[in-house]
Order: sequence, then structure tokens, then C-alpha cells
Amino acid sequence: MKVAGLFAGIGGLERGLAAAGHETTLLCEIWEPARAVLAARMPGVPCERDVCDLRALPQEVELLVGGFPCQDLSQAGLTAGIEGARSGLVGEVFRLLDERRVPWVVLENVSFMLQLDKGRAMRILIDAFEERGYRWAYRVVNSLSFLPQRRERVLFVATTTDIDPASIVLADEVEPRLAPTDLDARAHGFYWTEGVRGLGWAPDAIPTLKNGSTVGIASPPAILLPSSEVITPDIRDAERFQGFPQDWTSPAETVGRASLRWSLVGNAVTVPVAEWLGGRLIEPGAYDAGRDGDLPANGRWPKAARFDGNRRYAVSINGYPRWDARPALTDFLKHRGKPLSARATRGFLSRTERATLRFADGFQDRLRDHLERMEMPEGANGMAVAIAAE
Repeated sequence: MKVAGLFAGIGGLERGLAAAGHETTLLCEIWEPARAVLAARMPGVPCERDVCDLRALPQEVELLVGGFPCQDLSQAGLTAGIEGARSGLVGEVFRLLDERRVPWVVLENVSFMLQLDKGRAMRILIDAFEERGYRWAYRVVNSLSFLPQRRERVLFVATTTDIDPASIVLADEVEPRLAPTDLDARAHGFYWTEGVRGLGWAPDAIPTLKNGSTVGIASPPAILLPSSEVITPDIRDAERFQGFPQDWTSPAETVGRASLRWSLVGNAVTVPVAEWLGGRLIEPGAYDAGRDGDLPANGRWPKAARFDGNRRYAVSINGYPRWDARPALTDFLKHRGKPLSARATRGFLSRTERATLRFADGFQDRLRDHLERMEMPEGANGMAVAIAAE
């Protein structure tokens, strides 16, 4: 299909769809670092700056995709924005659909959108699609299906065609082969910025890459290696954790500081997730209606649901459409990471020591070992010198 990518970021959805055989003919992205990446990596595709200035979608577009900011679902006056006033970025999606009902729409967003405003925001979004004659299905999909990054995102598919959207996003399910915690044998990802109420613990994987800050404050996770070294990954490996080639975001450095690349990667759609979805758009699967159930009476949205044109259903399915082979995390990393600083390690340890969380046996001891090495005088700290060297 011909694709229009709104809120395109660095092109994760579009790159994945292209790998499945679809063609992007229009992009729209307002942030200059992201625009620099798109210009370098997708130079033949026109890129509009502001969705609000986009009058209509090209006639050839059959698939509209985008990952709009979920905050727009909680803006004051959202209902009016969708139905008439056209305020808010999500309202711009429906404004364009009112100009021409594109037969397919795919939206991607954080799983928090399911509980935002106690579910009201999601109901408004869904009502807007149904009012326009779309059937829909959505599912929380975990990037861990494809790569060593635990990352849950909602994939929402809507269509006006005769094809059941459930056959696109709800037809595939496997049991994941999740690695158990083993500090001696595996690397483990965690968030060193947490430690009191959460940890983001991920055996043989990293927790969700975050978007950091638009002013360039990076927020990479930490990785505890079997050697007891604690590092944060190189940005080039972070790109690979999202399914991009390394240095995909390097063009952003022409218009901003290098640390902005972390925000670009953290905001992106995981490429192989989009490729899997794009493949199902070409060759739909078979949906098993035995998965159907009743929506919760409390108004909360489940992790998967669908609308068949008459009724809404909760769907019983996990977040893993398949399980791709991948190397161990220690082998996945291609670049030397940066040692977690003594200050960061000390702060994290102090939080864990007053937390009520349960930690893997030996985890805090290994952090103390890392801290001791990091506090050695320069030159005596061979580990830090070795890891920092490229």
C-alpha cells in the first residue's frame, strides 16, 4: 500500500512497513533533529513540517500511520477537538480522515493510553473511529518478541474494508522464551534512575528505552554484565535495540547536540514490530473468535480488544506475536558501553538500601563491587579505562 506517515519521528513505522513491501509517499514531522534524520535516510519522500498545515492526504494514500503524543488524548476540550473544533494533534488525524476516509489507519502509542483519564481518552478515540465507519482492533505488543528490549506499545489498526482488522494484529501468538535471572551467566538490564518503587529488571535484555529529554538529557538504562561491570549502552547499540542500523540517527547532530539522539531512539517505533504488522497487512491471518470476551465493567481497557462493526470485545492474547532468535545480550552489544559513574551507582545503591523491593541475590553486592572499582584512583581503575576506550 501507499503510506502516509504522520508524527514520523525517525521513520520506525515507515522503515518496517517498507521492509514488508509497502511504500511511503508522504511524511510529516515537526522536530528538526528528526527531520534531519528523515531527510538523510528517506531522501526521496516529501516531508511536511506541521500536520496542522496539511490540507489533505494525497489521493494515492491507502494507509495512514502515526504515533501521536498520548498527552493529546487528555487535553481539555478533546471531544470538541475531534468532533468539530479540530484542536489537538489527534484531532488533526480525524480532520484528515474527514477530508478522505483512508481505508487503513495504524496508530502506535504507549500502553498508558489505555488507562489515561480512567479510560475515557481511549473511549473517545474509539468512538471517533466508529462514527466514521471504521472497524478496529488493537493489541499491546512487546518488542521483546523480536529484539532484546522489553517494550510494550499499543498497535491500533482500523479499516473501512471488508478485511477484519483482528486478522492483522490479533492472529499471531507464541509463548515467549524468557530467560531467568542468572547473574553469573547473563547480562541484565535495569534502570539506575529507579530503585525505590521499581527497577525495570530485564534478564538478557534491556528495559524500555526512554525518550530522555528534548533538551538533550539522555536517560539510557544500565546493564549489569556477568563480570560485575555496570555500563550504559552506546547510542549505536541503542539504535540496534530498536531495529535500526547503527548510526541511523547521526544526521541529527547536524542540527542539535549529539545527546538528542537518545530522545529520537526512545520515541521511535521498533522496526521489526512494524515489519511484522506490514506483513500481515499484505497477508492477513486467521482470527480465532474463541478469544473474544466481555469488556471489563469498570470501563478499563484490556491489553487487546476489537470491534467487528456491531460489538466491542475484549481479546485474550499475550503481547508476543512471534519469537525471533537473537544472540545473548552480551553478544548483541557491538560497542563498548560507558561505565555507570560512581555518583550514579552510589545514588542508586542508596535507594535500593531503603527500598522494600526484592532484588536478585548478589545484585547489590555486585553494584558495590562496581562502585569500589569506580572510586579507585585513575590508573588503578583498569576496568573503567578499558571500557571507556574505543
